[in-house]
Amino acid sequence: MVIPVHDVNPVGRTPWVTYLLIAANIVVFLLTPASATTVTGAAGLAQTCQQEAFYDRYAAIPTELVHNQPLALVPDGRIGIGPQGPGCLLGRPSFHKNPVLSALTSLFLHGSWLHLLGNMLFLWIFGNNIEDRFGRLRYLLFYLACGMVATYGFALTHTDSTEVLIGASGAIAGVLGAYIVLYPRARVWSLVPVLFFIPLRLPAWLVLGLWFVLQWIYTSGYAVSSAGSVAYVAHVFGFVLGALVALTMRGAGVRTPRP
Repeated sequence: MVIPVHDVNPVGRTPWVTYLLIAANIVVFLLTPASATTVTGAAGLAQTCQQEAFYDRYAAIPTELVHNQPLALVPDGRIGIGPQGPGCLLGRPSFHKNPVLSALTSLFLHGSWLHLLGNMLFLWIFGNNIEDRFGRLRYLLFYLACGMVATYGFALTHTDSTEVLIGASGAIAGVLGAYIVLYPRARVWSLVPVLFFIPLRLPAWLVLGLWFVLQWIYTSGYAVSSAGSVAYVAHVFGFVLGALVALTMRGAGVRTPRP
């Protein structure tokens, strides 16, 4: 997996929306139970139950999105003793949940520091140029739309799933799709794993193209990823939508990166 760290593609204006999106994701994460986890997301049972209760209230759940109906029983944040030992207690929700709104709020939730930092790295590198090209308001709407489509796309392919769907990666995948269409020849400094990580300056079409191919391979089941809980199909939906939107703007005075 090639890891991008910086692109050589200057912008004409300060990407305030990208900065605000990154700040919003970090602040929201700090306010959630997941912020107390380790980098990998490891947590004790009590904290896990609190996280599950929080996510069931604010995160997207595929079967809720498909049927537009909240679950009848959700974790309430407490630990109980069952036939198989200690676990999280289930109960009727004490809150009213709007499934459509949860598809939006889930874009700002992350499961661990590693999950958050990985997403924010991609948004930091590629978001500024898309914001520069689209304009601030249109970029914000584009970002949210890609995230919503990615979330619902995943739900429609996993209609009976009650697993929570969280993270900004669907929306960021839309940004990547737009970037590969608008700036395919922009150079991206990337770490390439060859025995150890080697920094190379590669074209965006190669870096993002490889990323998309990997998402498609994992989605199609041709390979198995160690990150089994990653919603690869959501990345595919977001990326394709971003690329299609960018295609409609490709000939409208796109800036080319300076050497």
